[in-house]
Amino acid sequence: MPTSRRSVLIVEDEEIIRTTLHEYLLSEGFDVVSAANVSQALQFARSREFQVAICDVQLPDGDGVALLRKLQQLQSQICVLIITAYATVESAVEAFKAGAYDYLMKPVIFDDLAFKLNRLFQYREVFLENLALRRELARHEMFDELVGSSQALRSVQESIRKVAVTNCHVLLEGESGTGKELFARAIHRAGPKKHEKFLPVNCGTMPVDLLEAQLFGCRKGTAGADSDQPGIFLLAGEGTVFLDDVAQLPVSCQAKVLRAIEYQEILPLGSAEAVRVSPRIIASTTRDLLREVAEERFQEDLFYRLNGVKIRIPPLRERLDDIPELVEFFLSKHTQAIGKRVTGVSGETMRLLMSARWKGNVRQLDNALQRAVIMCEGPQIQPQDLPSDILGIETPIPATDDLRSALRHYERLHIRRVLQQWPDKREAAKRLRLGLSSLYRKIEDLEIDL
Repeated sequence: MPTSRRSVLIVEDEEIIRTTLHEYLLSEGFDVVSAANVSQALQFARSREFQVAICDVQLPDGDGVALLRKLQQLQSQICVLIITAYATVESAVEAFKAGAYDYLMKPVIFDDLAFKLNRLFQYREVFLENLALRRELARHEMFDELVGSSQALRSVQESIRKVAVTNCHVLLEGESGTGKELFARAIHRAGPKKHEKFLPVNCGTMPVDLLEAQLFGCRKGTAGADSDQPGIFLLAGEGTVFLDDVAQLPVSCQAKVLRAIEYQEILPLGSAEAVRVSPRIIASTTRDLLREVAEERFQEDLFYRLNGVKIRIPPLRERLDDIPELVEFFLSKHTQAIGKRVTGVSGETMRLLMSARWKGNVRQLDNALQRAVIMCEGPQIQPQDLPSDILGIETPIPATDDLRSALRHYERLHIRRVLQQWPDKREAAKRLRLGLSSLYRKIEDLEIDL
C-alpha cells in the first residue's frame, strides 16, 4: 500500500468498471478522480494535476489514444495506462507510440493493476529524479562562468533562463566591469541556436567607416578592402551578434541596425543589393538609453526594438556574497597562468575585499587579484599585496617633504582603512592598540570622514 496519496485519473465509460476501479484504488490509498468521457477528463485535467491516468481505448466522444496525447499536452509529466477489451498488436503499438506506459486487458485483474501502478510510480520517481539531475547539470554548464550564488546573481540567471529559450533581442544594462559580455554569452549558450556563432563588436572603438564595414560588410575596393567582406551580421548566420556599448553606436549606423532587425536585411558598403540576415541581437549599455533618446543621440525606434527584454546586471557592491567564490575563481585562473602557487587569501585580506567600494566591479576585482598573485611572496595573499586603491590609499605618498605632514597623512589613511574593516570602534581601537577615547580624538583631530 502506498505510503503517500498519489493522484490517479480514471477515464472509463462503463459505470460498473469505473466505480469498481475507483473504490479499489481508494482502498489502496490513492487519490482518485473518475471521468466517464473525454470531455469530462479534459475538464478535470485543466483544473488539477494528476500523476497517472488510466484510460479506456474506446470512449463515447473519442478514443483513449487521442485523449492520451491531449493529456500530455496539458500535463507533460503525466503517465498513462491504456485499458482495452481488444488487445491487438496494432492497438498496442499505436498506444506506445503515443506515449502510453503500459496497457491493461478487460476484465481488469486487480493484482495486475496494482503491480503495474506501483511499478509505474517507481519508474516516474526515477524519471523525474533523472530529469532534475540533467536540468541541474545543464544549468551548471550553462552558467559555469557566472561565478557566485547570491540572490542578485540568481535573479539574473532566472531572467536569462526565461529569455534564452526565445529568439528575442535583449538589452543588458549595467555599470562598466560587471561582465555584460559574459552574461550575453550565457544567453547565447542557453538558447536554441547555441551551436551557431557568437560574434561581439564594440560600438565605440573604431571610425564609422570601419565599424560599418565590420557590421554590414563591404565590396572589394570599398573602405580599403582587397576583396569582398561579409560583415558580422552575415557571418553570424542564425547565431548572436553582441553590440557592446551600443549607446556609442554612430547615428549613421543606427538606422542600418534598425533595418537589420526590422526587415532582416543589410546593405553592404559599395553594394546596391540587400543581403538577407537573421542573427539574434544582444546589446549592452552603461548609459541610460532613454536619456540618450531624449537628447537625440540615439534613435527612438532602435531603442524600443532593443529594449523589448531588458536585464539589469547588478554591480559587485550589490552581490558582495559572491566575492569569496569570485576570489577562488580568479585565484585559480591567475595562479595557473602565472605559474605560481598561492593557496588563498588571509582572513584580513578577505575582509578588505568584502569592504572595498569596487567602482570597477568584477573587472577591478579580477585585476586586483592578478596583481596580488604577482606580488605575493607567501602561500596566502596579504593586504599589502593588494593595490593601494583597494586599501583606501588613493594617494599613498603626500606631496610634501615635511615629516610631520607625511606621518599625519599616513596615520589618517591607516585609521580609515582599519575603520572600514572594523566598523565597531571598540574592535578598531583594539586592533590599533589605542584606547577608545584616544581613537575618537584621532578621528576628530585627523578629520576622518566616517
